[in-house]
Amino acid sequence: MEQLLADSVIFLAAALIAVPLSVRLGFGSVLGYLVAGAVIGPWGLRLVTDVHSILDISELGIVLMMFIIGIEMEIDKLWAMRRSIFGYGAAQVVLCATLLAAIFIAFGLSWRVGVAAGFALSLSSTAMVIAILEQNRLMDTPLGQTSFGILLFQDIAAIPMIALLPLLAPVLEDASTSSGWLATGKALAMIAVVLVGGRFLLKYVLRMIQRSGTREIFTIFALLWVIGISLLMHVVHLSMSLGAFMAGLLLAGSECREEIESDMAPFKGILLGLFFIAVGMTIDFGVLADKTWLVALLVTAVIGGKFLALKYLAKRVNLPREHRTHFAILLSQGGEFAFVVMGAAQSANLIHVEQLNVVTVVVALSMATTPLLVLAYRKLLGASTAGHQAGS
Repeated sequence: MEQLLADSVIFLAAALIAVPLSVRLGFGSVLGYLVAGAVIGPWGLRLVTDVHSILDISELGIVLMMFIIGIEMEIDKLWAMRRSIFGYGAAQVVLCATLLAAIFIAFGLSWRVGVAAGFALSLSSTAMVIAILEQNRLMDTPLGQTSFGILLFQDIAAIPMIALLPLLAPVLEDASTSSGWLATGKALAMIAVVLVGGRFLLKYVLRMIQRSGTREIFTIFALLWVIGISLLMHVVHLSMSLGAFMAGLLLAGSECREEIESDMAPFKGILLGLFFIAVGMTIDFGVLADKTWLVALLVTAVIGGKFLALKYLAKRVNLPREHRTHFAILLSQGGEFAFVVMGAAQSANLIHVEQLNVVTVVVALSMATTPLLVLAYRKLLGASTAGHQAGS
């Protein structure tokens, strides 16, 4: 108990110092959290060392964020976004995974490792992108809707990726292959059960809660609902954030939507900040010092490769010209689900621990560059606009 309280004080103090300073300097809150985590983590001042436990707890921040987005999303609106989700989302994953795999193979990695890394790093950070979009009130713009649709598809695409990894293993095992496709079938069945059974269950449960007349029961129910469905998704190896979005979507038309949303918002903000601190804690400065040039090269390859692929995609999805570069920058980082995919690749004997450590650092650093690149782009855009106005 004492250790938990001590860690909580460290997290809060680090955030209280780093985040306002980062915002004041114009870098935004996300970078402040990442820096705070890097400083207090096991590779910094070693004030907190249990990174994996913190990551597990902090994932609730992403879960609640996706839950709130789901509550605000109507089924009709989601159906209208089907092209962004399944069309643009699939195109983004295929483009980025193919280009990144080609780059890694060109660097001398085996084709198996290159394809696995391409899969993992084609996924962007849902938490990072949506946090930036919400902070700048861009979620309802074409940029925000297209980005969200692609991120939602990525959460779905991670499962077939994991199922395919055993096929890339040096020694193919029939059991591994069949279990991979069996897991995919279970995941699809679970989605159907949650969507159909959840809608049926809500009709009765919400009536009972409303009759109780107790405000805090709504909060208890909402937490139970979102965490329960997220855990069901996790059991079949689906993204917990996808489960949370589905949980919110099922509540989107209910009368208690606004009340639940207002109750969940404070939890979401605190836990999402904790998630970014945990990501900052994963930056292993030992790996960074030993393999500086390799890490720098890989970060540049990931960001540069994804930027080019996304810039090409932005033209094909008819995004307004002024949003295309911003879109490519926003989705150019590696994401939190890359840790899961690369962990599965290690289990399939595609990569070893040292390579996994390098990828972890690359993903964390690529996430840290996004606020900096967004800031640089805005300043460049502002200078260009000012120049045009002066010229006219």
